[in-house]
Parts: sequence; structure tokens; C-alpha cells
Amino acid sequence: MTSPINPIDRALALPIWSGKATAVPLGGGITNLNVLVTDENRRAVVRIGDDIPVHQIMRFNELAASHAAHAAGVSPAVLYHEPGALVIEFIEARTMTAEDLREPANLDLALALVKQTHREIPRHLRGPALTFWVFQVLRDYAGTLRDGASEHLPVVHGLLNEAAELEAAVGRIELVFGHNDLLPANFLHDGSRMWLIDWDYAGWGSPLFDLGGLAANNGLDATQEDWLLATYYGVKPDGDLWSRYRAMKAAAALREAMWSMVQEIHSKLDFDYSAYTASYLETYRAAFATYRTLK
Repeated sequence: MTSPINPIDRALALPIWSGKATAVPLGGGITNLNVLVTDENRRAVVRIGDDIPVHQIMRFNELAASHAAHAAGVSPAVLYHEPGALVIEFIEARTMTAEDLREPANLDLALALVKQTHREIPRHLRGPALTFWVFQVLRDYAGTLRDGASEHLPVVHGLLNEAAELEAAVGRIELVFGHNDLLPANFLHDGSRMWLIDWDYAGWGSPLFDLGGLAANNGLDATQEDWLLATYYGVKPDGDLWSRYRAMKAAAALREAMWSMVQEIHSKLDFDYSAYTASYLETYRAAFATYRTLK
């Protein structure tokens, strides 16, 4: 049996470096292996990873979205790609935390990037692109968990029933090209502007998923959520929008929890997915209770 290729060796073997290049692993990734490479001319981030069917990640889609996101002014430039490796311009910046993104100035910048993603990326997108519909993702995750005899199976049936209720509540949607993974670590601030990175899950879907994900992943309160909806749509949210938004916010939190359940049985990365699952199940249950109470 052959040993897996070391990500450092894989990154350094790419044919784009000038002179002597060095590489170090980048922390923080919970899906991919990321490496920072420095050569005589520049620094770049190398994302090592093939398609991940259990998460519906297709690298052709990530590549197209990454190119379009740069053209739209949202994300750093793609410098090179080949099967299994994507090289992105390195930005000297601070990775945002949930606490950072709850600060009004940072939240304003983050929402502006989300709006720019939805409205500008389609102008630059080339070739086929995936659809992201969270409820199909949840149904597929449930199948993956059954196939893998997950320890979470006793709760999966109930979660799917709740997801079906949420899907019906979301109802009609407006179609935009979304990021669909608005964790705080995917926002960078370089001191003068904010960037949005990591386009693994990008695809056509509802803007409410990104808005709900931004709120659920960063612990926004009700006042901030009211501002979020009013600023995004340009009008004060009515009861119908609130109901559909709260349903999608709950679905966004459930997606993150079930994503982590799948990672528990499939990922080889050194990360405490069990704790992550427990944390997001708690976030989901709180969001679902709010949806049920206020629908």
C-alpha cells in the first residue's frame, strides 16, 4: 500500500515557483489541507484536495467560483491550478472570529461582500456551476450517515422530519449565486478591506441561506438580524420574510451539524468533530425553537 503524498511535498512540486521555495502548513482548515508557500517572488496558499462526493464538493465548481469571485472583487486571485491543487494569492490579513463579525463595522463589511457575491459573481462566472439546495444536502447527508452506521442515527430521522417542515416554510426562493459557507474563518481583514475566501460549496441557491448562515455561524442577535435583512433587501422585513428567514437560518445550522457528523466518520484531519457536532446541534435546536415559536 502506498503512503499518501505529504501536502508540503505536493505543494512544493508544483511547477510555478521561482528559485528556492519553502512551505509550511496553514492551520484552520476543517475540510482541506492548506499550505503556505514562499518563493523568491511571492507567497501563495496551496489548497490540496480532490473532489469530496460526501460533501458534494466538486473542484471544477470551486475553481470557476474562485475565478469569478476574484473578478468580482470579492476574493484573492487564482494563480495556478491542476487536479488536486489550487493556488491562491496570499493576503496578509487577520482571520475573523465570530466576535469580530458581531462588531457593527465588520458586520457591515461582511454583508457588503455577501451582496457583492450574489450580485456580481454571476457576471463573471464561466461554464457549468452547481446548485446548492440545503435540504437536498441534508437528505444526502442522512443517507451517508446511514451508509456509515453513524452513532448519530437515532436522531437523524427526527432531524429530517424537522428539515422537511423547514423546507416547506422557506417556500419560494430568489435565485442567486451564493458562497454557502459563511463561517467566520472564511472572512479575512487586511487592515483596509475585508475578503471572502474558500469557494468549496459555492452554487446557485437562496440568498436566505447565506444570510441565515452568517447569523447562525456568528451568533448574531435579533437586532442584528433585523438590520441584516433590512440592509440586504432595502426594506424593513415583514412577517413573511422573517418566517422564511428563520426557517433557513435553522436549516443552515442543521447543515453545519450534519456536515460535522459526516466528517466524524469520513475525515482524517486532526480536528474535534464530535465537539463541533454537539455545538452546532445546540445552535440548530435554539434556531429551530425560535422558528417554531415565532412562525
